[in-house]
Amino acid sequence: MTALYPDTRPEAERVQIELLRRAPSWRKLQMVDQLNQSARTLALCGLRQRYPHATPVELRRRLADLVLGAELAARVYGSLGEADHAA
Repeated sequence: MTALYPDTRPEAERVQIELLRRAPSWRKLQMVDQLNQSARTLALCGLRQRYPHATPVELRRRLADLVLGAELAARVYGSLGEADHAA
């Protein structure tokens, strides 16, 4: 098997993979949820840095652009200009 993580020792990687295989489904779903929450938090931090004067409503709208794509986000939530006025 090819190493998945080039910065991890093969023995440690084998243990990690075995632990993931043995984990119950609920735990795997919990880990995916935690990863999604972390990704959302990091994305919002990046948006706050890029748009320091944005309102929380605008930041959520910009996050929708990242998650859904600009076209779908606009169809679902309206344009970014509308998000500015919703605050």
